[in-house]
Amino acid sequence: MKQLLLLLYCLFFFHAVVAEDGSKLWLRLPTEAQATVKCNKQSPTLDVAVKELRQSWQGVSVTLSLQQTKSLRALGSEGYTIHTSPDGQQLTIASSGESGLLYGAFHLLRLQATGENLTALHLSERPSFDIRILNHWDNLDRTIERGYAGRSLWLWDELPATLSPRYAAYARANASVGINATVLNNVNASPQILSLDYLEKVKALADTFRPYCLKVYLAINFSSPSILGGLPTSDPLDPLVRKWWNQKVNEIYKLIPDFGGFLVKANSEGLPGPQDFGRTHADGANMLADALKPHKGVVLWRAFVYNPDDEDRAKQAYQEFVPLDGQFRDNVIIQVKNGPVDFQPREPFSPLFGAMKQTPVMAEVQITQEYLGFSNHLCFLAPMWKECLDSDTYQQGEGSTVARITDGSLYGRRPTAIAGVANTGDDVNWCGHDFAQSNWYAFGRLAWSHQLSSEQIADEWVAQTWGMKNKALTEMMLASREAIVSYMMPLGLHHLFAWGHHYGPEPWCDVPGARPDWMPSYYHKADALGIGFNRSSTGSNATAQYHTPLCEAFDNVQTCPENLLLWFHHVPWDHRMKNNRTLWDELCYTYNKGTQQARNFQKVWDNLEKFVDSQRFREVQHRLKIQARDAVWWRDACLLYFQQFSKRMIPAELERPVHELNDMMNYKLPITNYECPPYGFTP
Repeated sequence: MKQLLLLLYCLFFFHAVVAEDGSKLWLRLPTEAQATVKCNKQSPTLDVAVKELRQSWQGVSVTLSLQQTKSLRALGSEGYTIHTSPDGQQLTIASSGESGLLYGAFHLLRLQATGENLTALHLSERPSFDIRILNHWDNLDRTIERGYAGRSLWLWDELPATLSPRYAAYARANASVGINATVLNNVNASPQILSLDYLEKVKALADTFRPYCLKVYLAINFSSPSILGGLPTSDPLDPLVRKWWNQKVNEIYKLIPDFGGFLVKANSEGLPGPQDFGRTHADGANMLADALKPHKGVVLWRAFVYNPDDEDRAKQAYQEFVPLDGQFRDNVIIQVKNGPVDFQPREPFSPLFGAMKQTPVMAEVQITQEYLGFSNHLCFLAPMWKECLDSDTYQQGEGSTVARITDGSLYGRRPTAIAGVANTGDDVNWCGHDFAQSNWYAFGRLAWSHQLSSEQIADEWVAQTWGMKNKALTEMMLASREAIVSYMMPLGLHHLFAWGHHYGPEPWCDVPGARPDWMPSYYHKADALGIGFNRSSTGSNATAQYHTPLCEAFDNVQTCPENLLLWFHHVPWDHRMKNNRTLWDELCYTYNKGTQQARNFQKVWDNLEKFVDSQRFREVQHRLKIQARDAVWWRDACLLYFQQFSKRMIPAELERPVHELNDMMNYKLPITNYECPPYGFTP
């Protein structure tokens, strides 16, 4: 009996040791390698690089070498080379900067983890963008706006005295994919973040992040001089206001010498800004830029602006910012959402990309899945971001892609940057859904090299996270974003989400007194004639904001890409698609296709049960079930609602709706504080 109990205890202990909870992310590396690693200098950053290699590298001896050769300086301080010696017995990672050696060390470990041939390495790397930054929408009370993985990582009440071990783990994960900057707080910023009490807390985080080459930025409230400083105004041209910002910036840099700068959301969704004082965005940004300039800090000024008027919301950022081109200081970057509205499952690229030729412009993408099923739905976002980055604006002829505009290679504007709205929280697995980790990873890899393919990034992440290479799993990830578009908002439909929390369908939403451009009907405009927003020259003329030949292609219903058809046109229900189906039938087929894809994800995952640890397998399986149910909910809600206008039958060969429209219209999903619901529609 004692032997049996001992055996059971050992089995339980062994299971506990090997159990996976997702906390290791993609860094599931060996830790007992005891590799031979040499470095010609010591520092906190180099010590991290040496430690990572010593505990995890399983190949020949490695030398980390700081060199100031012409070729290495050309790669920049973050670039590096990795070379195998002629006899194959030595690897050298060389860079002109310590950060380059850190990134090179992680690259070598990534090659090992993904099973690449390591016998004769000769490669060089440099990042596509200077600033590769996460935007945390974390509030000081530790709630996270549009965060679905628990509460904020930052334990403000315990800082600066107590440092959670997750802070260093967070910085390490970012360094492993080349992310070099982070905004700690929400763009809807509290002025308190600039108080001395909170700046000392920020300093503690910055000190923890520094060995991992992760700079701290802060989102600021434009009215901080009056709210925090007690001034009668926050007018950016007022000398006392400028003096207050200069003093505050000096105070920050005294505490944090490598502070990155400010992220600003101003005159947007009710937040204060320079327009409150009759000034322009350039006036506001330049005031902050002047204060930061002596310290080499930058201003990231968001272009997410729109007013409650009759103008097409998709046009307003372009209208406000293009006239200001050339008026911003050289340390201001305009941060532009990938599309002209708001992180929808599919949008055309923002026409601001390329239109501002004299001002650095950066892309802002959303890693957290505000409009993509929260952390309940599997949605690999690299294809979505590649779609934007690879889009040709034609601003300087063919090949003028968003990537080339934002990386500085087309107009030569620097600094360059790219931002991702973070999806992390204090959940054990960081991101809620184990597959949501892939989007944090993918953002870092694309920010480092936008030339990488979605398939390559997915393959890397699968190999490192699940310890295998699996074509079916990679294909499922690559198909997931398009599947979500299909069962949520195909053919250019957008903003059909439920009021407030944005989870689930609500194309009928009509909140008394709410702004029209917060209502789904503002966007879908379904009526007896057809559906879609007319942004052509006969409508809002948003197509004119795009360069030839795009403006002409988008403007014509016959040449507009069908996946954006209802974004740019109000189309008759009987319009013939390229496959000869009517628009109505095509909507029905596409919604059903997306639903079937979501169900198939379950089959793919279930076939992998024997290859995946039980805890993560069950957690993913549970969320895939929710996703499949939600897909049916979306399909039924949208088709039954729009059928009231089309007066057409759902094609007989397609699966019939299983819900009643009235039930769905009367249902209110109980979500508070942007939590992730455990289920969708339950009749």
